[in-house]
Amino acid sequence: MFEWVKNHKQFVIIAALMFILLSYYLVSSFLKPLEEEENGNWEPSATESESIVEEEGIQIPEIVEQELLVDVKGAVQTPGVYKATTGDRVIDVIERAGGITESANEEAVNLAMRVTDEMVIYVPLIGEETESMTTAVSAGGGESDKININKATATELETLPGVGPAKSAAIIEYRETNGPFQTIEDIMSISGFGEKTFEKLKESISVK
Repeated sequence: MFEWVKNHKQFVIIAALMFILLSYYLVSSFLKPLEEEENGNWEPSATESESIVEEEGIQIPEIVEQELLVDVKGAVQTPGVYKATTGDRVIDVIERAGGITESANEEAVNLAMRVTDEMVIYVPLIGEETESMTTAVSAGGGESDKININKATATELETLPGVGPAKSAAIIEYRETNGPFQTIEDIMSISGFGEKTFEKLKESISVK
């Protein structure tokens, strides 16, 4: 045997080196987690994390998805009421309505806004007067969230979708001349407030 070792000395040395390197690797792999744990740098794997949660009885809160109803109006392919879930954006609901039409003013709508329950999304036409980039999207809400067109100032009226300085002045002039609005439909008596304009306003205005 010694004669064989002597004749194959080179192979024996290589095998010995490989054994030493393998032993070093195995020992290092075993000791590294222990050192990291002592230094506070150790992080459990996904499987270990699940075990820790189960053993310690830690409860991880679940994200509950709430079903929302959103009313989509204006320059979309199929206007109507659509279902949405918590976290959905305006663009998601508009896509469910078939997307915008060729004549839609996409820049007037905040497509990145998160939707809320009872929200009204109105996509105006190109050239249609809008107060700002965000007025085309508004939440319906309750009566307290609506603008009272009998009491609102010009500035407050101009926060309504499609109402600028000229239309807000017309509303104030009408109520000063004819008295308070009796119903929200009375606003259509003012020039420039047709059925299309009323459709996008009716969820945002009140007379009481």
